Amino acid sequence: MNQETNQAKSEMKRGRLSIKPDSEVLPICDGAVKRRRSAAVGFLCSQSQQHDSVEDWGNLPHHVVLHIFQYLSLVDRARASSVCRPWNDVFHIPDLWRRFEFELNQPATSYLKSTHPDLIQQIIKRHAQHLQYVSFKVDSCTESAEAACDILSQLVNCTIKTLGLISTARPSFMNVSQSHFVSALTVVFVNSKSLSSIKIDDTPVDDPSLKVLVANNSDTLKLLKMSSCPHVSPAGILCVADQCHGLRELALNYHLLSDELLLALSSEKHVHLEHLRIDVVSENPGQTQFHTIKKSSWDAVVHHSPKVNIVMYFFLYEEEFDPFFCEQTPVTHLYFGRAVSKEMLGRIGLNCPRLVELVVCANGLEPLDEELIRIAERCKNLTAIGLGECEVTCSGFIEFVKMCGSRLTQLSIMEEVLVPDNSYSLEQIHNEVSKYLGRMWFPDMMPTW
Repeated sequence: MNQETNQAKSEMKRGRLSIKPDSEVLPICDGAVKRRRSAAVGFLCSQSQQHDSVEDWGNLPHHVVLHIFQYLSLVDRARASSVCRPWNDVFHIPDLWRRFEFELNQPATSYLKSTHPDLIQQIIKRHAQHLQYVSFKVDSCTESAEAACDILSQLVNCTIKTLGLISTARPSFMNVSQSHFVSALTVVFVNSKSLSSIKIDDTPVDDPSLKVLVANNSDTLKLLKMSSCPHVSPAGILCVADQCHGLRELALNYHLLSDELLLALSSEKHVHLEHLRIDVVSENPGQTQFHTIKKSSWDAVVHHSPKVNIVMYFFLYEEEFDPFFCEQTPVTHLYFGRAVSKEMLGRIGLNCPRLVELVVCANGLEPLDEELIRIAERCKNLTAIGLGECEVTCSGFIEFVKMCGSRLTQLSIMEEVLVPDNSYSLEQIHNEVSKYLGRMWFPDMMPTW
């Protein structure tokens, strides 16, 4: 490849390249960048060997330059566009502006790169109508989030299909005036009319703006992520579920989850739900009241969408778990970001038969042998488990692995979790677990730095 690359560079220095006028341009896919660049170099090198049709680089057909430009970063593409007028014309072809990520960072507080203001203005003036897949990545400064809102409010001729608002640090959109944010977001909701995916976690979106979203995009919306949006009520999200029958993925906080919402997602008009993500968060112990979802509502969801993944992230204190898993719950993925009691893990073993993945970051000092064995016995779909600051005897852990067998495709256990007993030592557990998994396995090691 180095020889071919050098050959291509040599042709470039001479300012000449042999090509076939009717060469096909392969469509861009999501393959690795290295493979795509190698394909481009191979394409150019193979064409350089043909000397019957030699053209100047400035006269390369547009479709060839467009094909090459799609492999370049925005900065390299902009530099290449200054080579000649034909290349500059290709730089502004709409196909190159379907997908764009605005990076907005304050240089005084962030080391991350930022989209140049001149480029932003050029996009707004010349390419706003071409944008389809748009995201905004902002740092923790309010100024960056306000700049994102300013850009959104100018996209009046857009036909955006996917929109993502991403805070790389603290949720800076929450510091923006709610009226400013909602006004900017409404511009996109009203003008796009073909939104299929919206990711607006940690933003001040509210019920009225969701109604605008539904009124203009109900036929196309398939994915909605809006965790940690305090101005949205259960009625607001219910409006989305009632009207957007094509919704396949939904992410929200537990306080927005209701029996009515689950029944709306299970109606005959609604497509099969694929992913339902629920964040259960408590910042102040004892001050948050959590309601209980009826078993019949959960059953309706699974009956309507048998393959749905129900993912729950828990960030609660031990005394706040009482409303959960007292009855059978069709959760498939469970993540506990704080300490969880033995009692709660026991309930999971009894009432979560669809469980596929379980991650426990912390537990008390009592071994979890019985709880893990019960989970292995009752949760027949379990394929992944991770244990952090917990305790399990070596014998109990081996029995758990023996019961699960090779279906455990992911097994992440810190070595400190395993407690040697009369039957097994830490030196022996590696071979025993590997035997039942059918592959080599070692416990995870705690970094020593």
